[in-house]
Amino acid sequence: VYATPLPAVLRNNGYYTIHCGKAHWGAIATPGADPKNLGFDVNIAGHAAGGPATYQGRNDFGNNSPDAGKQVWAIPGLQKYWGQDINLSDALTREAMLAMDTALSLHKPFYLYLSHYAIHVPLEADHRYYKKYQDQGLPESEARYASMIEGMDKSLDDILNYIDEKGIAGNTIIIFMSDNGGLSAHARAGSPHTHNAPLNSGKGSAYEGGIREPMLVRWPGVTEGGSTCDQYIIAEDFFPTILSLAKIKTPETVQHVDGISFEDLLKNPQAKRKSRNLYWHFPNNWGPAGPGIGATSSIRSGNWKLIYYYKDARSELFNIKDDIGEKNNIAQKYPAMVKSLASRLTVYLKEVKAQRPVYKSNGKHTPWPGERASL
Repeated sequence: VYATPLPAVLRNNGYYTIHCGKAHWGAIATPGADPKNLGFDVNIAGHAAGGPATYQGRNDFGNNSPDAGKQVWAIPGLQKYWGQDINLSDALTREAMLAMDTALSLHKPFYLYLSHYAIHVPLEADHRYYKKYQDQGLPESEARYASMIEGMDKSLDDILNYIDEKGIAGNTIIIFMSDNGGLSAHARAGSPHTHNAPLNSGKGSAYEGGIREPMLVRWPGVTEGGSTCDQYIIAEDFFPTILSLAKIKTPETVQHVDGISFEDLLKNPQAKRKSRNLYWHFPNNWGPAGPGIGATSSIRSGNWKLIYYYKDARSELFNIKDDIGEKNNIAQKYPAMVKSLASRLTVYLKEVKAQRPVYKSNGKHTPWPGERASL
């Protein structure tokens, strides 16, 4: 066993674990393709693909399509909605609530991972909301995009209402977050790489437009409505945080658990914390081209951020506090900072045995950031 997944720890500690929506944790025919292999008691509509063939129930969510190439993207299960005029986001929400009903009937605490396929290509209208955006004169792709966002917002509202109606709101914590910045490289109207302004670029980019997202948390009696916290966290912090919130203090895991619990920030957004470095490692090509998109490794240290591009062993340096749009590469102005951050980044990558790209021309590995901290 390579690692102990979060839902497996929760299930082993008495939780009823529910996966609903996009999984995308393993390739077809690998163990990770099935969320049940990762500790979920229930899997609703999750499989290997990272996007849907279609969001439309009336098109059977891509099943039975005459286009054989789309079958890999067809949403599994949900047959009871085939042929109906229902959007995938709504179908997933309904199924999530039914799964929570089961947990409540078993008198067990539950962990629901509701991972919507929206908002993801193909950009398709959620017909409950599409017309009003079309009537506002939005370009076709933006009217569809906006309707998809509202459909997901409606899902969260439905879940909140469900929790209230079941009388469990006081003992239920909700965390809401995206997995990446908004799409901007393709499929959108207007100029590419500008949709997340003032942040630069978008999904797939090492710039803030690709990696910075807001997060919302509702913890009744603890978090105050309208309160904010400007300290940064990163995705691996969810593992220790959720276990801490579930009062699982000493989980048994095969792997060393990365991340730091942010429970203290939920209780006190102004809590003093030790400074920490954040790291991102993306050693392959996503597909589309654009600002900050490519094989990169990055480090954030305080207000400083270094991005290292493996293709040409080039580094960029930004001060995020002064330049949140990452418009001014100041690597040449601060070569000592480039060298220091590249060294720290390299130490981390080696510690975690990170993979590096190889040159197709000779099969050799590209240099580590600290080996080629060029400007």
